[in-house]
Amino acid sequence: MIKVSKKTKDILVPIVSVIAGFLVGALIMLIWSYNPIEGYLSMFQSALGNMNGIGETIREATPLIFTAIGFAIASNAGFFNIGLPGQAQAGWLTSIWFVLAHPNMPKIILLPLAIILGAVAGAVVAGIAGVLRAYFGTNEVITTIMLNYIVLYSCQYLMQQVMSSKLRVDTDTTKNISANGSLKIDWLSSMFGDSRINAGIFLALIAAVIYWFLMKKTTVGFEIKAVGLNPFASRYAGMSSKKNIILSMVLSGGFAGIGGVIQGLGTYQNYFTQTTSLSIGWDGLSVALLGSCTAGGILIASLLFSILKIGGLGMQTVAGVPYEIVEIVIAAIIFFVAINYVIGLLFKVKKNYENQHPLKKGEQIGPNNSVDGPGIKIPRKDQI
Repeated sequence: MIKVSKKTKDILVPIVSVIAGFLVGALIMLIWSYNPIEGYLSMFQSALGNMNGIGETIREATPLIFTAIGFAIASNAGFFNIGLPGQAQAGWLTSIWFVLAHPNMPKIILLPLAIILGAVAGAVVAGIAGVLRAYFGTNEVITTIMLNYIVLYSCQYLMQQVMSSKLRVDTDTTKNISANGSLKIDWLSSMFGDSRINAGIFLALIAAVIYWFLMKKTTVGFEIKAVGLNPFASRYAGMSSKKNIILSMVLSGGFAGIGGVIQGLGTYQNYFTQTTSLSIGWDGLSVALLGSCTAGGILIASLLFSILKIGGLGMQTVAGVPYEIVEIVIAAIIFFVAINYVIGLLFKVKKNYENQHPLKKGEQIGPNNSVDGPGIKIPRKDQI
């Protein structure tokens, strides 16, 4: 067992999880007579070996940053929001529909409005689960799962039965949006080998900073975390648990909704009928878990997942390794993250209470390691 600080342990556990995931993938390749070294080299070469690959890797990571932030906000509040796919899909359809309906509106007005409406759509979907949790105690896992299916089929109905035929190519695909509502930037795409990278990456970086500031520097972030840590104590301190439950879910869905906006206005430039829940929702959840729900961790984890996704295609075509191996690696990484308690047993956190909390004159260590001194009275555990 290795003794490390808590901060170091928090960094090492996901790193070990990733390495273990790659080792599992290598073992599977060996069992099926594939060369793991050749497979992984072709993966990284495809994802990072040229400007087009780098651009596509960044493009793939962009919506994952938003959905991961959405999950992280709910997680900080103590909730497991697995409705990210539906929230992202609601944002995607809403933004595309608005842009198609107003193709000639000035870009400086059309694009921000489309992004805002997409965020609102995602927030509304998540807000439903938040209200049910706050006022009726309904388990958010169940409600968000069901909302994924409700949104999936509602979007299909709205597009095929409600949307004007003038905005569609057929019943399953809309027309492409106008340049006024697109996140595509020609010079950026050209810089990265005519890839589909778009302005969404700049929005994602801004979102990461906003998320960090929200959780670290604002009262709202503090209250969200307080409710997540102990809703009873936060209520005793005067915080409204119902308000913070709903707020955290609304913020979570808003960020997830923008993830869907990026898919529509940035990557595809249209909307098409989805037959299953959006993968960016599930992948965003995994990214948040791997990144320990921190802003920096989410950025790094999203890039790793993008390398696996984009590089996996190259691994299949260059090295002949089935793409399913990539899915196994991703699943293994998440598995090891999920059992981080077991991996955490490899590292022992250093206990140095006296160095971290030096006693002042007149203070002494009381029962249960509480500190009593002049004007200080810390209750024991049995008194709380």
